[in-house]
Amino acid sequence: MAKNEFALAFNEMLEEKQLARDVVVFAIESAMVSAYRRAVGASTAQHVEAKLDPDTGVVTVYAEKEVVEDKVMDARTEVLLEEARKVKPDAQVGDMVLVESTPSDFGRVAAQTARQVIQQRIREAERSNQMQYFERQVGEIVSGIVQASNAQSVTIGLDMKAEGVMPNNQKIPGERLKVHDRVRAVVMEVKDGARGPQIILSRAHRNFLRRLLENEVPEIYHGIVEIRAIAREPGARAKVAVSATQPGIDPVGACVGIKGVRIQAIVKELHDEKIDIIQWDPDPVVYISKAISPARVSGVYLVDNENARTATVVVGEDQLSLAIGRDGQNARLAAKLTGWRIDIKSLSEAAADALNKLQNDPELAALLPAVVETAPQVEEILAKKAEARPITPEEYTLLGQFVDRVERRTIQIKEEAIRVEEERINAARADVPAAAFHMPLEQAGMKEHIFNILTEAGYETVGSLMFVLKSDPNKVLGLPGIGSKAMQNIEESLAALTFPEPEPAPAVEAESAPEPQPEFAPAETPSPLPPAEFVKAEEQPAAPKRAEPKKKQIEAVEDDENAKDGIALDELFKMKPEIFQTTAESDEETALEKKKGKKSKKKAVELEFDEDLGEVVGRKIHKRGGESGDDWE
Repeated sequence: MAKNEFALAFNEMLEEKQLARDVVVFAIESAMVSAYRRAVGASTAQHVEAKLDPDTGVVTVYAEKEVVEDKVMDARTEVLLEEARKVKPDAQVGDMVLVESTPSDFGRVAAQTARQVIQQRIREAERSNQMQYFERQVGEIVSGIVQASNAQSVTIGLDMKAEGVMPNNQKIPGERLKVHDRVRAVVMEVKDGARGPQIILSRAHRNFLRRLLENEVPEIYHGIVEIRAIAREPGARAKVAVSATQPGIDPVGACVGIKGVRIQAIVKELHDEKIDIIQWDPDPVVYISKAISPARVSGVYLVDNENARTATVVVGEDQLSLAIGRDGQNARLAAKLTGWRIDIKSLSEAAADALNKLQNDPELAALLPAVVETAPQVEEILAKKAEARPITPEEYTLLGQFVDRVERRTIQIKEEAIRVEEERINAARADVPAAAFHMPLEQAGMKEHIFNILTEAGYETVGSLMFVLKSDPNKVLGLPGIGSKAMQNIEESLAALTFPEPEPAPAVEAESAPEPQPEFAPAETPSPLPPAEFVKAEEQPAAPKRAEPKKKQIEAVEDDENAKDGIALDELFKMKPEIFQTTAESDEETALEKKKGKKSKKKAVELEFDEDLGEVVGRKIHKRGGESGDDWE
């Protein structure tokens, strides 16, 4: 093949397959290596390379061979020293050299042997490119031509010779796609399969409508108008909530277009699916009122609690069927769009419910004396409605006012009850000491089987148990295995606990402060004990009649270069200067230990006020009870 002919054919294949030049060259060279191994019977362990000239199409094969001096025993693996030095001048006997080894009739043999390999490599490269391309297209609209259609799915030919599959449940209901029809769809998912990428398409997903709006409405594409929510039932109806990100922009008008030209293009694409464009509003009442459109709303009353958010929508008698829609479609889409559970009532039905609330709730009736006076008129109007007698517009207005007052007051009562309950819970939590929430439940000292029951119920700390007992004791009493005796044991165990009170910040004394009086107590240092530590009340010694100066026990620490008399360095900076004055006896003992060279042991110091000296002194305290370290004297 002439130079220009091969180059033209090569470039034509690149354009047809939409592949990179180096990918195809690598595929051909790999195929030629395989063809050489088959042609000469070369071992797979031997290193073989092939080079393709893209201009002429000539393939040159290079094989690694051992250098021999006199005689070649196997031409596939050996080469003479003279030939080897033409490629590598410093080659020596025994070296491995890469030399040209193209067979004489390799062109014809390679064409036959390498065809399948080349096609397979090019096919793999095509699939890899398709996978990478369509993975980037997930969530975007693609266009294709219908190639086949059956009861389960529709096969659509896409770009890069790829095929997409649209399952039956992703088609627009009632839409018939014929072979050779051009359709648009959104890419939902791309999976790697044995025969190439599996591309799942959809025309029923709400993102298809979102992308169509972005394509048809430039304001949405550029971010001037934002799509807040979409609720869609394919082929029937859809609701779209939009808002403007800049002042002075009408988001609904931008989506509809002049004479509806923009929205009509989308409706046509969606097989005449009705689309309601509404303006999003941060106020749920206004938002829900617009979501119920095209029905006109008389009132919206919200009940927002932890379990569910419910909106009661009251509409006129003539608007009830329009608000609900065919088979409840309008109400269902409005609920999906807003995220609220919507209960639609006619004005007469809402008035009857409000009248029933007023009659059965004395507290509500006491708060609305003026409304109670209008109750007989409301009853009369409802009786006329039941008898199918005509009702005047004024009477409808009276019903609307009656419903509005009762519903608003009911909502206020519920909100007030929720607020009171929150205050009660907060007060119950405030009654529990903060340290109790850090204290493990096993330290409460209750019976083992009671402790096991409480642990299985999720009570891990003393604070959580005390909080539940104060807020709702029935939760604990209702646990399996917890009766009156168990409750008595729990209450006695909790009553026997004491918790350290939060200590006040140390007072700052002026330099010219007067001499401390004998009743002066040293400023307390932060307790080194963790908040979970506690002391049972029955183990505390009886309080003396005369008020003793407050004592502070310091935890034993290792005596090292950062500790003095068992007090850590960071504790020293928090104490008063007076506490560093110690007795002469303590100084003598310390000096004696240094002379003897004994290693310091764990020490602890008790600070107390000495009335004879008139100052705070530190006294050493010794452990009692061997190595336990639990009791100090």
